[in-house]
Amino acid sequence: MNMKLSEAVEGQFHNKRVFLTVLAGIAIYIAFAWLSTTRAPNESWGALSLLPTLLVLVTAIVSRRPFESMIAGCVAGLVMLNPFDLVSPFAENISLVLGNETIVWVVLVCGLMGGLIQLLEISGCLDGFSEWLQKIIKSRRQSLLATAGLGVVVFIDDYLNCLAVSTSVKKLTDFYGVSREKLAYIVDSTAAPMCVIVPISTWAVYFAGLLEENGVAKDGGGMALYMSAIPFMAYAWFALVIVFLVAYGILGDWGPMKKAEARAKGGNPVPEAFVDEQLVSNVKAKRKLSFKANIMNFAFPMILLIVSTIYFEIDLLRGALLTCFVTVLIYWAQGILSFETQMEAIFKGFQVMLYPLSTVVGGFFLKAINDELGMTTYVIEAITPYMTIVIFPAVIFAVMAFLTFATSSSWGLYILAMPIVFPISLALGVSTPLMIGALLSASSFGSHACFFSDSSLLASQGAGCSPMQHAFSQFPYAMLGAVLSIVTFLGLGYMMA
Repeated sequence: MNMKLSEAVEGQFHNKRVFLTVLAGIAIYIAFAWLSTTRAPNESWGALSLLPTLLVLVTAIVSRRPFESMIAGCVAGLVMLNPFDLVSPFAENISLVLGNETIVWVVLVCGLMGGLIQLLEISGCLDGFSEWLQKIIKSRRQSLLATAGLGVVVFIDDYLNCLAVSTSVKKLTDFYGVSREKLAYIVDSTAAPMCVIVPISTWAVYFAGLLEENGVAKDGGGMALYMSAIPFMAYAWFALVIVFLVAYGILGDWGPMKKAEARAKGGNPVPEAFVDEQLVSNVKAKRKLSFKANIMNFAFPMILLIVSTIYFEIDLLRGALLTCFVTVLIYWAQGILSFETQMEAIFKGFQVMLYPLSTVVGGFFLKAINDELGMTTYVIEAITPYMTIVIFPAVIFAVMAFLTFATSSSWGLYILAMPIVFPISLALGVSTPLMIGALLSASSFGSHACFFSDSSLLASQGAGCSPMQHAFSQFPYAMLGAVLSIVTFLGLGYMMA
């Protein structure tokens, strides 16, 4: 009887929720359709260009579903552009995004990384590595410091950092009662921030090329100019300092992180509301190897992944492809796993990565809509008339940090921003390395703090918590780094004026 009553109440609650969602959707459509009638054909959208992104942020906070929230924002933007033609523009935009070279690269890299992790899991090699860590790590604090240390060492790419480090230490941190939220925070804090300040990384290669394309650096001089800006990348430095202070225990647990840590210390490192779809299948290794063999079978693929990525000119796709191929051969030759089982495991890895990847696609879709609305150009041009040489670096950091956070575009956004920002900074007489430091700080903040950025999604996926659980628990620490960065850029602007 009680069960039937409970089902009835749940059904009523579901119907009410559906009704309210549909009502909210209709209201939003009408509001954005009305906005489309208030603008002349060639008129700039101005401040109205911010509305789809603000809708994404509000919807994500309420629903805790980042992908669906971004699609809602994209549809709202399309309604602003033409309320009577949504299907064709939606299909065209999503087709362009899925055909984007960067998206194809991201899908292949994440899928192959997921497949490699799956191989390490089902072969038993990851368990061997976890057992080895438990022998040398003797306390909770050491487990946190070891995680942060691994994140610093794996600096080649933030994707590699987020997935490899979290997967490697997850069982260790679970053993010492560390919440998955804190694990995700530590991993994410050593991903983009570390990649930014190390010149041998995918970030450095990309932005050095971007500096040359925009004429900020001479041909071939992009990397040298990038390296001169490393001391000024304030947010990346602060993020690293803060995460080690948190790992050591000097900085305490705040807000949602405090609740997560209390739950973990009570024996539940995995959030209750999270369905932990780990990169594990029911398949087990055909034969068990010795402890040393397990360590070697784990360490070799990871070392090969890093070395091959560097060899292929910091291309993680080629590194991951070679590593998967070699790992399959090694495990097959040793009789650990059959060839067929390993192929199934790699496809399983792709499958588990689908939701994070779909959210990354949604982020690119949102950026395309924002570009069409002119959001980035409007925001930068709106603040530039009020700039001085002292406050320009701090303001640009704050503005670009907000835009990167709002759009999750820690790379693509700067293709639009650099041609606007650098001519103004040169006219004001602001140091070029300082401006690069401000822009790269904003980029690393956005990648770190945004709940639907690629690195945040992969960090939460690898650690075993939802993107919103990760976002809320790490946000206070990210904001501390942002505030310290603004103060630093104000001080640097004053001293270098």
